[in-house]
Parts: sequence; structure tokens; C-alpha cells
Amino acid sequence: MTAIVIVGAQWGDEGKGKIVDLASEHAEVVVRYAGGPNAGHTLVVGTEKLVVRLVPSGILQPRSMCLMGQGMVVDPGVLLTEIEALEKRGVTVRNRLFISEHAHLILPYHVLIDGLRESAATQKIGTTKKGIGPGYEDKVARRGIRFTDLRDLDRTRGLIDAALLAWAPLVHAWGASLPSTDAILDDLAPLAKKLLPMVADTGKLLDVAVRAGKHVLLEGAQGTLLDVDHGTYPFVTSSSAVAGGACTGAGIGPSRIDRVVGITKAYATRVGEGPFPSELTDEIGDQLRTRGGEFGSVTGRPRRTGWLDLPALRYAARVNGIDGWAITKLDVLTGLETVRVCVAYDTPAGRTEDFPVTELGVSRPVFEDLPGWSEAIEDIRELSQLPSNAARVVRAIEEKTGVGADIVSVGPRRDQTIVVNDLFR
Repeated sequence: MTAIVIVGAQWGDEGKGKIVDLASEHAEVVVRYAGGPNAGHTLVVGTEKLVVRLVPSGILQPRSMCLMGQGMVVDPGVLLTEIEALEKRGVTVRNRLFISEHAHLILPYHVLIDGLRESAATQKIGTTKKGIGPGYEDKVARRGIRFTDLRDLDRTRGLIDAALLAWAPLVHAWGASLPSTDAILDDLAPLAKKLLPMVADTGKLLDVAVRAGKHVLLEGAQGTLLDVDHGTYPFVTSSSAVAGGACTGAGIGPSRIDRVVGITKAYATRVGEGPFPSELTDEIGDQLRTRGGEFGSVTGRPRRTGWLDLPALRYAARVNGIDGWAITKLDVLTGLETVRVCVAYDTPAGRTEDFPVTELGVSRPVFEDLPGWSEAIEDIRELSQLPSNAARVVRAIEEKTGVGADIVSVGPRRDQTIVVNDLFR
């Protein structure tokens, strides 16, 4: 039995797509367990770049069965568009992709409300306005609509009526109007017809695979610091982005998970609002953004860039139970004279090496300077061959977090990777 969780250790955008795609070469089942169409995972194979938003990143590996767990919220129109785009590229999707019957739908009123709320907010969160938050709100309020409900559109009509009734006072207060139930169903019915053949009890499929000893990869979305419980609240997503979310979001018991791999860039980025103490607003920050292609894969928004935060990584290692690191974008630091890392924080209560998640906005980072390197590293495939100063960054992460590196990425392509420990062997 080998079930591995891959989870982002920062504010998302750590390069999970590449690492999941790489690891899924040996995986027989790949599961997305949280998030919605705001989580774009970028895959680069050869010279071809592909962004998947809902479909698990393992879809490019032809032997992997891909599951979308009940912890997700899914816009059916976005999903079908993504499936059709994959099929046009020659990727086999049908008979390989299965959607949890318990996954909740994002419908047009969720997208409308998300946009209205963000536009009207005095304290903006930086939402992607894809309807994720309102979709999860309906789920928790017990008025959500699940894929299983699409099997009976008369029942779905009643559920939509109830949801619209609940949201109407808020939408009308903003001076806007909700779509009608008829209009929603007119768009939803043909989508349901195409997607229902892929709807299944994915928890059972996953259990069968685990009991059979198959290699299972559980893929998170966003990152630890955006988790609704453990992140930099309120500037967080609406789901459980940490490794523990894999259990509830995929329908697997914690005793079935063998290893947790945390993904971190060799620097840090953040999208949207919220505190970011190690942020760079100078030419170096611009250089990291340009060289690292730090623009949202879903929205195209420029990402905020900053130095690596080691207290944050220690926090992520603790919260997730991380067993090994996948360090990405080490190559982006090439050419810098000095590489800085945050090693502690000065907080109102004094200096600490812990991550001050609840006092981040009033804490100042304490940096340590490491010497940079100028040698190109994209063609290196052994850790021992890295320039000494590049290897020093890797060692700093390992030593300061107490977690070793399983993978070090030295370029965007699948082959530009140093594999220290094969995740499934």
C-alpha cells in the first residue's frame, strides 16, 4: 500500500502541477481532494504548456485513473470546457475521470455573488471571483447542490429555488438581480447529460484501489497558508488545503496515508490581499516575477514575490506532518548576488522562530543572507552536482525544518528535476 499526499506549503502556486505530473508517472490513481476552478495547475511537457483547473494533474499520464473528490466545488461548465480542451489535445479523459457524486456544484449565482461581494468589500480578500466561497457557503448551510442531484432535475429545481431564496436579500441589497431557476436549469440540463456518466462513488473507487495496494496520489489545491483553519485568516481560501483535508475531501482514512510531501518554492509568492512580511517590492522582486513566470495560471494576475520564509515552512511541516520536501524553482534564483531567507520574526511579544500566523501583520521578519551563484543549473540531475551555494539553499531548508528534500526542481519541464527519493519506491 502506498498512498501519498502532495500539499502546498506556502500560499499556493508552489508548482504542484509539475510535481504531481512527475509523481503520477508511477501512480495508478490520482485524486484532487479540495478547491475549485480557482486552482490552476500548470503542466509543462516538452515545449507544451497546459493548465488544468479542476481535472487532477495526473490526467496527462495515460495509465492513471483520476478522481475528483467530494471536498471539491465544481463549476460544471468550466469542467466540461476543460475536458473538451484536453480531448482536443489527444488526452483520453472519459473512462479515466470520475467525479464524486457528493461534490458540490458552483452555479451562476455563486459566481455573481462572489464578484459582488469582492467589489463591495472594504477589506478585500483577493478572491478569483469564480464562485468558490459562496459554493462552500451553500454546502455548509446545507442548501448545496451535489452532482448526485443532477440525476433528478425536478429535485434540482427545488434545491435551486431554495438557494436563490436564501441569497436574494443580499443580492438585492447590492442592487443586483439573480438569474431565474429556469435559466439556470436550461444551461445545466445539457451539462448534466454529458457529465453524469462520469459521476460515481469515488470514495469507494479509492478504497478499492488502496486495498489492492495500488499507488495512490492525493493532490491538494492552494497551499497551507491559505487553509481556512490553519492559514492567514481571513485572507484564505474556503477549503481544507492542508494534508488532513485529503481524508475528508477524498474519503480516505488517515491510517491509509503513507507519506506527505510538501511543495515549496526556493522563494515565496502570494496572490491577492493579506500580510506578506518577506515581500519584495524592488527590482529583485520584479526579476523573480519575470524569471519565475509568476502570473496566475487562472487569472493572469501578477503574483507578489518575496524571500523564502523558513518559520512558515516549519509551521507547514508541523500542520501537515510533512515527510519530505519538493523544492521548486531553485533555478529562478540563479544570478542573484545574495539570497535572503527569513529565519525568525520580531513580534510584539519578542523574537521567535515560530511562524506568527495570528500576528503576521504586526511582525517583522529577521533575515539571514546566503551567497548566490551564477552557474546555470537547468541541466543538473544530481544533488551533488549543484553549485555549492545553490546546494546551501537546499541544506538551509532541510536543516531549519528538520525535513529532507525528496525532489529539487531546476526548471519548468518534467525532465528538469533532481529526484533524491522516488516517492513510490
